[in-house]
Amino acid sequence: MNIFSDKRIVLTLDAGGTNFVFNAVQGGEVILQPIVLPAKHETLEKAMTMMIDGFREVKSLLKHPPVAISFAFPGPAEYETGIIGDLENLPLFQGGVALGPMLEEQFNIPVFINNDGDLFAYGEAIAGLLPRINALLGERGSPKQFRNLFGATFGTGFGGGIVSKGVLFTGDNSAQGEINRMRNKLYPEYSVEESVSIRGVQRVYARESGTKSLHLTPKDIFEIGMEQKNSDQKAALKAFEELAIVAGDSFANALTLLDGLVVIGGGLSGAYPLFLEKLVDEMNHQFNSANDRPLDRMELRAFNLEDKQELEMFLTGNLKEITIPFSHKTIKYDAMKRIGVGISQLGTNKAVSIGAYAFALNQLT
Repeated sequence: MNIFSDKRIVLTLDAGGTNFVFNAVQGGEVILQPIVLPAKHETLEKAMTMMIDGFREVKSLLKHPPVAISFAFPGPAEYETGIIGDLENLPLFQGGVALGPMLEEQFNIPVFINNDGDLFAYGEAIAGLLPRINALLGERGSPKQFRNLFGATFGTGFGGGIVSKGVLFTGDNSAQGEINRMRNKLYPEYSVEESVSIRGVQRVYARESGTKSLHLTPKDIFEIGMEQKNSDQKAALKAFEELAIVAGDSFANALTLLDGLVVIGGGLSGAYPLFLEKLVDEMNHQFNSANDRPLDRMELRAFNLEDKQELEMFLTGNLKEITIPFSHKTIKYDAMKRIGVGISQLGTNKAVSIGAYAFALNQLT
């Protein structure tokens, strides 16, 4: 199915811990200016009423009726039935909220809900980082092509999603890709999300600067780290260094099993000049071994796809032309086992919208 030639319209929503971003997608393209409404409300009834109003506003701007609603919502949840469980970042949703069935009754069209990290990964696999990298490899004449992608979002929380050979991976309990539950390398009694999140960056900066204040935003801290604002640069660099180490360690754990590209999105992804190189270095870290010879952290080498030199090495690989045994024929062979880590090509909201669109159309087909 080619979503880019499909004329059907799907209403979408990227529901984060801070904002709800509504839109509509047709032919694999976002067709409206986003409608952004606050995620925080006094009661669950007000939050759900706002959600209905947001979808109604988007629908009112369309020339043709939508065929479905498809959107991202944080877990835990039972996404197949549209029931939301007990959320930490949206604490009004507790005890099981039949969000999908409610919206189906309100709009009389199918409603599909999935995890934001999953739909982000799906969008980037369809129209973002994955096809971009494969196109660049193809231009080089490389036989190497990537078919697997791990998508991660750095923001209010730390989310993840897995796409393999064009298929969005879904688990038996709607708990797939939950990288946020890995152990924190620097603070083993905590999860990785305590470091790979807005609150983690703010907390480390406050601790290192001695201010004990959490009023600075990650954007402020990034600008301090880049010397665009005058304040404690050392503390700012430390805040993003800890994020890099913890995220890189968790990526290495995940990619040992998954083996594919990594794409990063979310509100913190724009600060990648301060963390991406250190994150990739952590993935390439070496273990000690009993025979006193270092053991690579992964069987694969990770490359920073946002660095021109690293991207060049990644694309070049180790291309050889080898002879087929008992034959005069030859075959191209890329001997370098590698993966790359890059930043969202679409922007997080657009990637989620495209992922939600593709997911809905696949379910309707």
